[in-house]
Amino acid sequence: MTVALVALLGGLGAATRFVVDGLVRSRARGALPVATVVVNVTGSLLLGLLTGAHLFHGLGSLAFTAAATGFCGGYTTFSTAMVETVRLVQAGEVRWAVLNALGTLVTCVAAASAGVGAMWLTGR
Repeated sequence: MTVALVALLGGLGAATRFVVDGLVRSRARGALPVATVVVNVTGSLLLGLLTGAHLFHGLGSLAFTAAATGFCGGYTTFSTAMVETVRLVQAGEVRWAVLNALGTLVTCVAAASAGVGAMWLTGR
C-alpha cells in the first residue's frame, strides 16, 4: 500500500511541477532559472509543513511518507537546479550561478524551517 501511494503521489507531484514550471517560465525571463527556484522553495515549504504536521499534529506515518516522499519527491527538482547552475557557469554567468546555488540552498532551508515552525506554533 505504501509503495503504491508513494508512486501515485510521486506522479502527481511531477505533473504539478510541470504545470508550475510552465506557468512561472511564461512570466519570468532572464538568466536566473526562477521557475526551478519557485518549485524547490514551495516544495521545501510543503515538506516542512508536512514534517511539522507529523511531529506536532499526529499526521500518520503512511500519510507523511506518501506525501513527503511521493509528492514532494516528485515535485521538487534539485538535480535540475544544479544542472542549471552548471549551465550558467558555462555561459559565463558565474554570479548568477553562485546566486542560484546558494540562494536555492538558503531559501529552501528557510522555507522548510518556516513550515515546521508554523506547524509547531499551531500545535501549542
